Amino acid sequence: MTKNPLILIVLTLLTTQALAQTETQLTDDGTWQTTTTAPLNPDAQIMADAQKYIAQGNPGKAVSKLSNWLEKNKRSRSNHIAQAYYLRGLAHLENDREYKALFDFELVIRDFSDSEYYAKAVQREYDIAKLYLAGLKRRFLGVRFESGRPIAEELLIRTQERLPGSQIAETAALDLANHYYNQRQLKLAAEMYEIFRINHPDSRNIRYAMLREIECNIARFKGPRYDGSGLLDAKLLIEQYTRKYPGESIRSGITQGLDAWIDESAAQQALDTAKWYLKTNDLPSAKFILARLLRRHPATIAADQAIDLMLKHDWLSFQNDSQQTSNDSE
Repeated sequence: MTKNPLILIVLTLLTTQALAQTETQLTDDGTWQTTTTAPLNPDAQIMADAQKYIAQGNPGKAVSKLSNWLEKNKRSRSNHIAQAYYLRGLAHLENDREYKALFDFELVIRDFSDSEYYAKAVQREYDIAKLYLAGLKRRFLGVRFESGRPIAEELLIRTQERLPGSQIAETAALDLANHYYNQRQLKLAAEMYEIFRINHPDSRNIRYAMLREIECNIARFKGPRYDGSGLLDAKLLIEQYTRKYPGESIRSGITQGLDAWIDESAAQQALDTAKWYLKTNDLPSAKFILARLLRRHPATIAADQAIDLMLKHDWLSFQNDSQQTSNDSE
């Protein structure tokens, strides 16, 4: 029998459709009448045989039979061409040749977008992507040692593009975001969580994605000497999260803790900038930065240090603060 339970389910559904069937019904006169569907034509029989071989654990024979049929019929108008490529892809997948299977599934997706096998081929490619993300290596010269993760990432992106708005597209988007997060590719992860939020606003995972995006933006901040744009993104998203889920925000307290950390980090970055201006003897710029730090982040440790510096240079006065407030339009 087939080694892959998923393929067995797929084949059961396909075979049920392909094989001739009998049906027994009770007639009006009280007798039972059995009817039989028309026998399969030769092409349909090839498809049914291929499904049977895969289900019986003989995918190699299915590949051979389908390849012979495709060689003779791939340029014909047969209604079974898309099915043949799809089944051969299944046979390759069952035969532990998932990379070969991708070529057949891609052909179905590219050339038979109006076929019933289009969405099925996309689903199978998604299944292969999950195998690679789980650690399956690609074969090279018969040995599995090459990472399949780049292919998995591409397949997850294509899944979203090919079936937009579907459940599988939503799942693929979250899978890719989580993959980037687990690989500590935080910028890509933040972008993917944002794409997930935009494309699937009604998903039950939307709060999870928002919190993960906040976490990624915060984690990207390496210190006061580095780009702090991620902190601003995180702060704006926390405000959005708090407005959208006020009860959850209060109950968990998670956004309050993150917001306090962001506030302190941004203040430290401003303080570091002011110290650099002091070091280069650019006193007006240092004074401006320190005053803005006190207005924006008054309840931080950095604000206490800013007060000490302003007192040292005799810059702390109500008059100066008032003037600086009117000049600072941000």
